[in-house]
Amino acid sequence: MSTLRVFQRSVLCVAVSLLAGCSLHTPPDSAQLRQDALPNAQPPTQWKSPAATGALVGASSGVFDQPALEALLHEALIYNADLRAASARVEQAAGYVTIAGAELWPNVVGAAKGGGKWGSGDGMNTAVLAASWELDVWGRLRYGARAATDTHASAQLDYTYAQQSLAAMVVRGWLLTIASAQQEALLQAMVQSAEQMVELSKVRKNIGTGSEQDVVQAQASLGEYRDALREVQFARTQAQRALEGLLGRYPAAAIQSASHFPPMPAPVAAGLPSELLERRPDVVAAERRVAAAFNRTEEVRAARLPTLSLTATLGAVSSDLIVLKNNSNPIGGIGSSLLWPLFNAGALDAQVEIRNAEQKEAVAAYARIGLRAFDEVESALSGEAALRERQDILQQVVNDRQRALELAVLQNKIGSSDMRSVLKAQLSLESARLSLLQVQGERLAQRVNLHLALGDSLVKLPASSTRGDTPSPQ
Repeated sequence: MSTLRVFQRSVLCVAVSLLAGCSLHTPPDSAQLRQDALPNAQPPTQWKSPAATGALVGASSGVFDQPALEALLHEALIYNADLRAASARVEQAAGYVTIAGAELWPNVVGAAKGGGKWGSGDGMNTAVLAASWELDVWGRLRYGARAATDTHASAQLDYTYAQQSLAAMVVRGWLLTIASAQQEALLQAMVQSAEQMVELSKVRKNIGTGSEQDVVQAQASLGEYRDALREVQFARTQAQRALEGLLGRYPAAAIQSASHFPPMPAPVAAGLPSELLERRPDVVAAERRVAAAFNRTEEVRAARLPTLSLTATLGAVSSDLIVLKNNSNPIGGIGSSLLWPLFNAGALDAQVEIRNAEQKEAVAAYARIGLRAFDEVESALSGEAALRERQDILQQVVNDRQRALELAVLQNKIGSSDMRSVLKAQLSLESARLSLLQVQGERLAQRVNLHLALGDSLVKLPASSTRGDTPSPQ
C-alpha cells in the first residue's frame, strides 16, 4: 500500500475521531445526583430548627472580630501539618491532570547513534524522530482526562473544607482556653470560701455551737473544690497544648489566651436547606468524586474497543566506512496501527464491574456526607436555641444568687445570721457563675459549629486557597 493511501486513511481516521469527540457521555448533574443519592431525604423548604432568615453571606473579616484570634487563625493556615498535607494532595492531583491531558497529544521521541572510522561500530551515523498518536475515537483518553480533572477539583474543595475545619478547631480551642482560665479563677474563689468555712466550723466546734460532723463536711467540700480546681488547671494546660499543636508550635502550654469571652456575634442567616449541598465544599467535593467515578467507568468501557494509532518517522543515515546505496536524506514514513483486545479472560469486563461498584460507592459517600451536612446544621441551630434559653435562665439564677448574697451580708451585719450563711451564699453564687460560664462557652462554640456546618469560613481565606497552594508567611 502506498504511503499516500496510508496518509489518506489516517486523515479519515482523524476526522472520525474529531466527530466522535462530541459524543462523550456526561455525569449526572447536581439535581439528578441528589435524587439518586438521597431519595428518602428530600430537603424541606425551611430548616426544622429555629434559624435566622435571609441569604447566607460568607465571613470576610472574621466572625468574632478579635485581632489576636485572627493572628492565630492565619498562623494555623500557614504552619498546620494536616493542611500542608492536603495542599500536597492538590498538587499531586494537578500533576495527574497534566499526565492525563498529555495522552491526548502525539508522543514524539528522538534517537541518535554515531560511529567513527576507528570505533568498534559499523561507522553508521543515524538520527531519527518518531511520532505516535493514539486517535481517541471512543473517548477513552478524554474520559481519563475528565476523571483526573474532577479528582483535582475534589482535592481543591477538600483543601478548602480543611481550611474551614482548621479555622473552626482553632476558634474552639481558643474559646476553651478562655473558659478554662475563667473557670480556674472562679474555683480558686470557691476554694478560698471553702477554706473559710472549714475555719468557721472549727471555731464553732471549739466554742460548743458546732460539731465535728460540721467540720468533716466542710473539709470534704473543700477537698471537692480543690479537686475540681486541679482538674480545670490540667484541662487548661491540655487545651493550650492542643491549640499550639494546631498552630504547628511546640506543645509547651505557653500560649496566652484572652481574659474574657468575646461578645456573642449577631445571628447568622442560615439560608435554605436546598442550597446547602451546593455550598459546602465537602459536599461539592463528593459530587466531583461521583463525576470522576463516572468518567473512569466510561474510560474502562471504551478500553474494550479497538485502539487506532498513527505513526510517523523522519530520519537521516550516513556512514564514513561504506557507500550507501541511496544517499537521499532525510528518509521517513507514515503508518497506522490497530489493536483490538479480542480475548483477555474477562479482565476488561471485570474492570467495568469494579468501576461501576466504585461509582455506586461514590454516590453512597455523597449521600452520607450530604446527610451529615443537614444533621450538623440542624443540630447547631437547635443547640444554639437551647443554649440561648439556658443562658437566660442561668443569668437569672446568678442574679438571684447575687441578691441572696447581699441579703446574707446584710443579715450578718445586723447580727441575725453568722458568717457561715455569707460563705454559703458566696459558694452558691460562684457555682451559678460557673454554670453560666460553661453555657456561654458552649454557645460560642455552637456558633462556630454553625458556620462550619453552613460551609461558611470563620476567617478570610488567602486567595491561593482556590488553587490549593499553601499560603506563605507574610
